[in-house]
Amino acid sequence: MKTRWGTLDPFFESGAALGRKVANHAFLAALLKKDPFDAYHFFLPTPNLCAGQKKTLADMFPDLAAQGKFKILTRMDLPGALAKNTYQAFHLSDCILAQAHLARVRNALAANIFPVTGVTHSLSYANFGQQFLKHLFAGCTRRDAVVATSTAGCGVVRNFYAWLRQGYGLSEETHPGPRVERIPLGVDPGAFAPADDGEKAAAKRELGFAGDVPVFLVFARISHSSKMDALPLFRALQRLMAEGLDPRSLTLVMAGWLDKEDEPFAATLTRLAANLGLDLHVITRPPEEKKRRIYQAADVFVSLSDNVQETFGLTILEAMAAGLPVIASDFDGYRDLVVPGETGALVPTIGPCDTAFEDMLAPLNYDSRQHMLLAQETVVDVAAVAAAFREALAAPERFREMGRKGRRRVETCFSWEGVVERWLDLWTRLAAEPVPDREGLRTARHPVDIPYSRIFQGYPSEILADDMEVVWSRTGRAVYRGQEFPTIHQGLEFLLSGEAVKTLVFLARKPVSVGALAGRFAGTGLEAFPGLARYVVLWSLKHDLLERVRPESHVPA
Repeated sequence: MKTRWGTLDPFFESGAALGRKVANHAFLAALLKKDPFDAYHFFLPTPNLCAGQKKTLADMFPDLAAQGKFKILTRMDLPGALAKNTYQAFHLSDCILAQAHLARVRNALAANIFPVTGVTHSLSYANFGQQFLKHLFAGCTRRDAVVATSTAGCGVVRNFYAWLRQGYGLSEETHPGPRVERIPLGVDPGAFAPADDGEKAAAKRELGFAGDVPVFLVFARISHSSKMDALPLFRALQRLMAEGLDPRSLTLVMAGWLDKEDEPFAATLTRLAANLGLDLHVITRPPEEKKRRIYQAADVFVSLSDNVQETFGLTILEAMAAGLPVIASDFDGYRDLVVPGETGALVPTIGPCDTAFEDMLAPLNYDSRQHMLLAQETVVDVAAVAAAFREALAAPERFREMGRKGRRRVETCFSWEGVVERWLDLWTRLAAEPVPDREGLRTARHPVDIPYSRIFQGYPSEILADDMEVVWSRTGRAVYRGQEFPTIHQGLEFLLSGEAVKTLVFLARKPVSVGALAGRFAGTGLEAFPGLARYVVLWSLKHDLLERVRPESHVPA
């Protein structure tokens, strides 16, 4: 049997090289490099996106493209593909937007109940309660999973489900949710090989860093509102200098993405460094090659996240792959990555016990403002940061050994090759789960999906009724005889065909009720999907292939 993997997402995205995009790109590249399936089907929103994805895949994986392993389709092609093909799994690059809706379409149309999985990235946006509420519906099965990248992330997703069930009075029996699994992100160890002494010295010279002092590197989005506030780091250095540390005994490098709105924050950091006499280098938006040189030039990596927008910590993995010891906040997914005393140091953090005021403002605020509001009451222990810096400066060889152990930890636990194996194992386990013996699973409608015929029933002057009589029109007879041809708009080909239209018209060569006509048409086997005969009837009325039979009508022979 041919094995097929499907998705609704491109995974390869242009624009700013932020964590989500980097992770999605690397995941798909690693999956296709391993190539465990016979075919990969992408269902994208528009033909333009399809064309771009086809070119990208052909450029990156020419051998797979030449073998015809890629099928790039639009979302309109999804119903037909689900009905005709058996899929091993559908995986989404984000669990938020479409996972529950895809499960509903699968239940209604697919040949098999395949696993549907989606991965988490940031989990803290104000509308995510609404998004996770969508996951709780009768069409969800044990073959569906939200995959968080960290232990803390798993806890967040479970907390969402528990909070929503409590607030809306829902039970797990009537509103089941997907499983919550953990699979970390990964890194390609070969892309961030540790630098030897000569390479490190050369990288420092190339980047203009002082060659005789250790370089402490912060690589992140340089933003106090959406990633981390660097002020506690500067306060820790200020403490050390008050104790007598010579500011010239280290170099601090801050590198990463800088949005225009964050430029004042970067300027503030530059002023603080100048006041301390600290050698600070701010490097914005470095390309990949320069990014690797920055890692090679560094001696210690620092990441003091205090922001709920963070979930995992991909740059920590990159730094560990580059052989760097890590000083990080004991926060969210960071504690899955850094082993205290072995690969680096984790600095204690303190969070709020009650955020009722902040919660109330969240739906009215921009997310970046809300994240900043929460981050400013999340404490990174300044004294502990200073102690970690002090230890790194006093015992450089011990910290170098931590870096070497961190590299081995990445190779063992966090290579993309190993991460993909965990995904393959998950899809296999999910596919083995029994399908719920639940009445109506295949027909369960999602409660947030709009029932358009019901909600908008007051728009038209009349609603199609089964006892309404129709008959073929002059145009319909001409189409049946091949004298005219119906115009089927692009995007409707998956529902309508010339043969189906001609057959429907012929079935109405004598006056017939809509209910009877729909039943006869369904029996021809030309109905694209069960239950859509009335759509074809309405379309034919719209295009004057059928007409209503009224008492005064004369039906030509």
